Amino acid sequence: MGKKSRQRVKTSTVTLDPADLADVGPREPCPCGSGKRFKQCHGKEQAQAADVFVVRPFEGLPSECDLIAFREVVPAATAKVTLTGEHADRQVTLCTLLPMAMPGLVRDDGSIWIGMQVHHSTGDPSRDLGHVLTAALATEPGNPVQTPDLLKAGPRLQDLIDVKKPIEITVHDGFDFWVGENVEDPTGEVAAGLERANAAAAPTVRLESVDAAYWTQIGDRYYLRWVMPHSEDVLLDALARLHAAGSSTLGDGTRLIGSFRALGLLAPVWELPASLTAADVEKPAAEFAAALEKALAAKTALTAEERAARAGLANRQLTIR
Repeated sequence: MGKKSRQRVKTSTVTLDPADLADVGPREPCPCGSGKRFKQCHGKEQAQAADVFVVRPFEGLPSECDLIAFREVVPAATAKVTLTGEHADRQVTLCTLLPMAMPGLVRDDGSIWIGMQVHHSTGDPSRDLGHVLTAALATEPGNPVQTPDLLKAGPRLQDLIDVKKPIEITVHDGFDFWVGENVEDPTGEVAAGLERANAAAAPTVRLESVDAAYWTQIGDRYYLRWVMPHSEDVLLDALARLHAAGSSTLGDGTRLIGSFRALGLLAPVWELPASLTAADVEKPAAEFAAALEKALAAKTALTAEERAARAGLANRQLTIR
């Protein structure tokens, strides 16, 4: 049997434009001419980018909890953000969802829309969205955004958005905002697509008395889903104190049924009676927020009853729907 050659192929130092890599398969020859498969050469950067995992990808952005809700649970909403750097003061609209789940769109008037609820390639959604936004800034008006493969270097949303300016959030009844108020009633495939999207959008209202809390109807059941900015352990301790004291509800007929994890934060969920509208929840939610702040500030160890309540809450992890 012949001996295997121990001679190593040198890694190529050729620099390629990301656009040249967009359509290259992992087993195809690398465009740099090294003779190696793409996945063993310049494709390594893509694999390394995909390996990155950020626990709280939207940390440091204004309205982090709302952006998490946009990505995970809110059907139809928009948020206007302001860019920084060379595009300072230009506004971009973050949308929960765009037509055909496009990652981004540059409208005829040059305005940029970025979709939040799309599948991304890495463990850092902020970087993936920054990649889409960067591509959008180079896209001609009237076109969907085409994104080349993501390599190791690239900005995150935190690098592109002016984090000192607040985000303007609007929750919509459906997806009619896709076509705008000044456009004639859509017909054909556009109308059919809108009808399907609107039918699938669960009625949702963002509360005004507290941040990132969303009343929603799913089928014949009603919930309040509230993304909170506190670390999971601290929040569970505080919720356990209130739960053990019988103070974890939002009024008669409501109950804290558990929580779900989303992008590094915890979102408690209450089930509500059908008679309780979003407006009816405003005052109880504000009162709960005040009680929660006191529980968060408590320094004493949990009692046996509170520890039992905490274990129960920790075990009630819900699936996002």
